[in-house]
Amino acid sequence: MELLTEPFALCELRGECNLGLGRASATTLHYVLSGKGEIILHGRSPVPVARGSLVLIPAMQTHALRSFGQSNDPIPACRPAELNLARHLETVDGAGNGQLTSLCAHATIGLRGVRDVVDLIREPMVEYVLTGSRLEHPLSRLLGEVSNPRLGSRAMIRAILLECMIDMLRLRLAAQDSALAWMSALKDPSVWTALRLMLDQPGQAHTVDSLADAVGMSRSAFAKRFSDAYGSGPMELLRDLRARMAGTLLSKTDYPVKRVAEMVGFSSRSAFSRMFEAKTGQSPRAFRARAQSEK
Repeated sequence: MELLTEPFALCELRGECNLGLGRASATTLHYVLSGKGEIILHGRSPVPVARGSLVLIPAMQTHALRSFGQSNDPIPACRPAELNLARHLETVDGAGNGQLTSLCAHATIGLRGVRDVVDLIREPMVEYVLTGSRLEHPLSRLLGEVSNPRLGSRAMIRAILLECMIDMLRLRLAAQDSALAWMSALKDPSVWTALRLMLDQPGQAHTVDSLADAVGMSRSAFAKRFSDAYGSGPMELLRDLRARMAGTLLSKTDYPVKRVAEMVGFSSRSAFSRMFEAKTGQSPRAFRARAQSEK
């Protein structure tokens, strides 16, 4: 397994307030450096967070940070510009010391030659740093690098986040976190082969029949084995992968929407737009406009 983390922003919420973060086309890791609050997720229960919380948000999930505006944590004197990090600031009058600060990074997991296995994570994953835990010391080191940038600080932050993410995965696996239930599918060679085909080429004209043929199984036997191992049908996963690929293309390229539709496996722009809006709540044009405004 190979993991990569790339810090991209520092979020600061001063007082009781919300900071909307939209739908990132990549999986996002939040590391809360100070304060108390929650992460608000569309269609899910809020995730409570406090100093030391690590939260992995799957790609294309709308979410927002909420600060309760009440905390005795020391406020880190962050200097994001010197680390080439974007700064997202939300504040209210009379905020006092109640600041929630979160370091944000994009995360990638590679496995067996497939770089985007992280796209198989469909539920938020959370780990809370307890006193005396392995994750407590990295938090102190992160605060030092963010507050006092110097030569190599960005590389050091990337390395610390990587260490924390590895520990987080180990702890969540040991706890049998449902967010990682898909890893049981890797034990089945046939299911893994089908997963890899979809991960490598989500824009190809995959069907249940074509995937079953690729792994040498009947349609019904393959569909049952895939659902038992992964927790949903292959076409549901394929739609998710196509929406995430489309989100990346819309965010990072200027390809026309019709071209993006073709690249993710749709011959009809209108059919693509319907799928994308059903998955994200936004039209492709609206998603692109928001992504570009946040750069």
